[in-house]
Amino acid sequence: MRRPSPSIALTGALTAVVALSATGFAQDSSPTAEPSAGSVGSIVVYNAQHESLTQDWADAFTQATGITVVLRNGSDTELGNQLVAEGSASPADVFLTENSPAMALVERAGLFAPVAQTTLDQVPQQYRPSTGAWTGIAARATVLVYNPSLLPEDELPASLMDLQLPEWQGRWAASPTGSDFQAVVSAMLALKGEEATSAWLTGMKANFTPYQSSRTTMAAVNAGEIPASVMYHYYYVSDQGNTGESSGNVAMYYFRNEDPGALVSISGGGVLASSQNQEAAQAFLAFITSEAGQLILQTGDSFEYAIASGVSPNPALEPLDALQAPFIDPSALDAEKTVELMTAAGIL
Repeated sequence: MRRPSPSIALTGALTAVVALSATGFAQDSSPTAEPSAGSVGSIVVYNAQHESLTQDWADAFTQATGITVVLRNGSDTELGNQLVAEGSASPADVFLTENSPAMALVERAGLFAPVAQTTLDQVPQQYRPSTGAWTGIAARATVLVYNPSLLPEDELPASLMDLQLPEWQGRWAASPTGSDFQAVVSAMLALKGEEATSAWLTGMKANFTPYQSSRTTMAAVNAGEIPASVMYHYYYVSDQGNTGESSGNVAMYYFRNEDPGALVSISGGGVLASSQNQEAAQAFLAFITSEAGQLILQTGDSFEYAIASGVSPNPALEPLDALQAPFIDPSALDAEKTVELMTAAGIL
C-alpha cells in the first residue's frame, strides 16, 4: 500500500486530535490520550531530545490543539536527576529523553503516571518498557566508526567486549561523560552482569582515549588521530547528509549478533504523575508516537529511527531488523549503577 505523504498524514492526524479535543475526557482512573476542551492551556516538557525535533513536534501539536508547549532543554542525566530532586513539586508535565536509563531512573522514583493504553498500542513492544510507565518515541543504533586507513576491515572487532583486550590499547575512543555512551555501558551491565562490565571498564580505561563529545570524537577519527570510536549511528549519517567534513575518511561498522555493541537505544517519553494537566500531557505523548509525529521524525534532520505507528525509518538508515540488536527491557537499564562502575574504573 502506498503511504500518504507527510503533509497529508500530518493534516489528517492533526484533524483527529482537534476532533478529540471536543469530545471530552473520561473521568475514571485510566489515563487517556484524548484532550478535552478544558485541557487547552500549556504544558512544560523537560526535553533531553534533539531540540529541533522536539520543537517541530511541539509546533505541530500546538497547531492541532491550541495547547502551548514550553520546552526546558537539557541532557538526559541533568533533567532526570532534576526530576528526582523536584519530586512531586516539579513543574514538568512530560519528560523526553535520548536514552532509556534516565527514564528508568525517574520510573524507579515513582514519578510517572501510566501511559494511556492507546498510546502504548502505537509502539511495538520491543521499543517500550514492559511496565507501561513510559514509552519509546524514537531509537538510535550503536556503531563503531573507524578510519579504514588506520583500521583495515579485516581487523575490526567481532564484539564490543573485545575492546578491553591489550591489542586495542590506544586504538579507540569514546565520550564517556555523555548519556549516549553511558547507555551502552548500561546495556552491557544488563546483558553481561556487573563482574564482566567492571572488567571491561578496567580494560577500557587502559585502552581508550576520551573526547568531549561524539562529534569531536568522529572528527578525530576522520583526521586520523585515533582509529575508531564507539557512538551512535546518526552522527555519521547526519554529517554525511551535510558537508561530510567530519566523516569523509570514516566508515561505519555494526556489531550485530545481539552483542552489547549492537544496542538499539530507546528514546523515551513519559507523563509526570504530578502534572496539573494530565489530559494535555497524555495527548502530547500520543501525538509524537502517532503517524503524524513519527513522520516528522522520519523526514527531519535528527536521523533517529522512527519506531511507532507503522512509520518506516528514514531510508538513509540501515533497517532496524538488520541490526540483530539484543533485547533488553529498557526499564532495566541502571544509570546509577553504571555511573558507579565507570567512576570506580576511573573513567568518570
